[in-house]
Amino acid sequence: MAVASEILLGQAEVGIAGGAESLSDLPILHSAGMARAILGLSKARSLGARLSLLAELRPRDLVPQTPAIAEPSTGLTMGQSAEKMAKENGITRREQDEIALASHRRAAAAAEEGRFAGETCTVLVPPRYETVVSSDNLIRKDTSLEALQALPPVFDRRQGTVTAGNSSPLTDGAAVLLLMSEGRAQAEGLEPLAFVRSWAVSAVDPAGQLLMGPALAIPLVLERAGLTLADMEILEMHEAFAAQVASNIQALESEFWAREMLGRSSAVGRVDRERLNVNGGSIAIGHPFGATGARIATTLAHEMRRRNLGLGLLSICAQGGMGLAMVLER
Repeated sequence: MAVASEILLGQAEVGIAGGAESLSDLPILHSAGMARAILGLSKARSLGARLSLLAELRPRDLVPQTPAIAEPSTGLTMGQSAEKMAKENGITRREQDEIALASHRRAAAAAEEGRFAGETCTVLVPPRYETVVSSDNLIRKDTSLEALQALPPVFDRRQGTVTAGNSSPLTDGAAVLLLMSEGRAQAEGLEPLAFVRSWAVSAVDPAGQLLMGPALAIPLVLERAGLTLADMEILEMHEAFAAQVASNIQALESEFWAREMLGRSSAVGRVDRERLNVNGGSIAIGHPFGATGARIATTLAHEMRRRNLGLGLLSICAQGGMGLAMVLER
């Protein structure tokens, strides 16, 4: 969206957009007591002063703080927010597990048929750079509904429905897209995968249902494109959690949501599940935060070309209650 804006404003002709994430190498934070001691030790001028600071440490100060993917404004983790949405929207455990199963099965089929070959590259794994990884290693082609239903809930262990199986795994990844003006592409003799037709950013109150932003951004991006949900031939919706996917679909198909949240008399439209995440989604492939947007846009553009489709829609939920949506056109 940012690079497309720069091009439209005439401030650039070509740009690279994307990001990377390494969630297998998260920084582990010290406790406040340990942090104070480390700072004090760096300033202490004598052995006695250093020993005095060390003597103040307690066993609890030695315990590191486990990183948590939490919303700063509410303190709830993304998983807790997804659990809250599942309860408030009546999303069943079975529906969540069925979404997860479809994600793995479709991703496995896409990988086996070579559909990802044109949008992935081989990686040499550090530190020795001898191990070669040429395909995503999170896709479980042998999973089943029974296996998913056997997993315990994670965020509400007594009455919850959100599990590790119906949530996107935190993983490493990188993705970028090359964007340019139509004139520059023609001058370079390049055929674009797709054109950016429209985009939109919206947000809900993070203290409410944190991951419902797409249900606001999607109708806005369609309005800007002069299109309807029925016009979309293929859809990519980021699968942060199956509960989030089901909740946003429920909202798009709801007259109550349309009336109360969008100020319109009819629902945004029906989401055809057969056109949604046809190559699987983040539940199967993973969710490297900084790369997910570019990854989804890349997959959508390639699949539109493979199927010779004219219009595609993508959406992403994000921290802060944000929802982002974009329409691609060929």
